[in-house]
Amino acid sequence: MVKYFLGQSVLRSSWDQVFAAFWQRYPNPYSKHVLTEDIVHREVTPDRKLLSRRLLTKTNRMPRWAERLFPANVAHSVYILEDSIVDPQNKTMTTFTWNINHARLMMVEERCVYCVNSDNSGWTEIRREAWVSSSLFGVSRAVQEFGLARFKSNVTKTMKGFEYILAKLQGEAPSKTLVETAKEATEKAKETALAATEKAKDLANKAATKKQQQQQQFV
Repeated sequence: MVKYFLGQSVLRSSWDQVFAAFWQRYPNPYSKHVLTEDIVHREVTPDRKLLSRRLLTKTNRMPRWAERLFPANVAHSVYILEDSIVDPQNKTMTTFTWNINHARLMMVEERCVYCVNSDNSGWTEIRREAWVSSSLFGVSRAVQEFGLARFKSNVTKTMKGFEYILAKLQGEAPSKTLVETAKEATEKAKETALAATEKAKDLANKAATKKQQQQQQFV
């Protein structure tokens, strides 16, 4: 059985800007798991479509229960092939990606179509499909569930990375990274907790003083 994902995202940038950003996505603060990228083939077809193949290397931390199934020397890096077809005339870009190692443990295949948004010609729509499968006997369902959850998490990072690069290319200040946002939230939570503690101490002191005054009235 295969787990299937279908999703749609919108980038508030033109197709031409997204097309340019696509080839400059790495590195960005949201793609620290991407180690290398290499173009291994590129050609322009007679009908003026751009065909490309890239080899990406990404880290692939396994869950603890999966690590017990494999020897310690098994590589934790995943090699991914990405084929893309760019049609500048119709302003569409279609990508196909799949992993070429660890395929027995888990195979993730993805298809994305980048096109002009139907509601706003200045925006770009991304239609994304993915298939997650596993050949491991007895634990394939667990592996597929894990793979689908990780894929969804990576989609969020991908979109954040896209927005970051687009902002840089357009001369805007990139939005804060997740780490920066989390740090600010933690600091704000500490300040709120400290203020609440001080307020509680103040109320306790006032209550104690009032009690002492009441006791003195009965003496």
